[in-house]
Amino acid sequence: MTWRRRPLDAWLAVGGVLVAAGCGAVAASGRVGAAERGVFLFVNEWPEALKGPLYVFQLAGVLGAPLVVAVGAAVARKWRLVAGLVLLVPLKLLVEKDVLKVLVHRERPGTTIAGAVLRDVPSAGVSFPSGHAIVTFGIVVLLAPYLARRWQLLVLLVAVLNALARVYLGAHAPLDVLAGAAAGVTVGALLNLLLGVPGSPVLEPQHAHERHQRDDQPDH
Repeated sequence: MTWRRRPLDAWLAVGGVLVAAGCGAVAASGRVGAAERGVFLFVNEWPEALKGPLYVFQLAGVLGAPLVVAVGAAVARKWRLVAGLVLLVPLKLLVEKDVLKVLVHRERPGTTIAGAVLRDVPSAGVSFPSGHAIVTFGIVVLLAPYLARRWQLLVLLVAVLNALARVYLGAHAPLDVLAGAAAGVTVGALLNLLLGVPGSPVLEPQHAHERHQRDDQPDH
């Protein structure tokens, strides 16, 4: 197996920084604007029957989730992926607590949005960014190079549902989860650049020669 650094990861990292910075610029006032409030209330007022399933999806963003996934990666002997998932944990804490929360202070929807429905989440405390979104979208970017397309879409769906769950439960406003998702993409992409992602398998000389012979044979 060869390992490579993809230009895509560089673009993802830059895009993630720009999106997180844009969200931070809007949220820096500490208020939730009318448009963001409208999106929040649309999701937050979904039926109570969704509470159980969405509560389960929000667990995908807990701090220990990358370590759980890392166990599976270790079983599959994907050691660079294991390293990325383990490093995601301290980097998530660094980006969330020592960067974004220092630059932007905005309280949770229970304090900033009148009529917010809170479902087993705090009513006060710093809301920006969503740490859950950093975790889930960081996992998505780290896992994607190792997965077939259908599994990539599945893990992305889990991350999106996790972000929606945090809004539905009343834990975060929309820009909080968008900024968290962007930060997670940035961290995951930088780890991919640091560690490398799978390229084409390396063929042993005999196998490569046999493949070359097959490729040279005319089609019948």
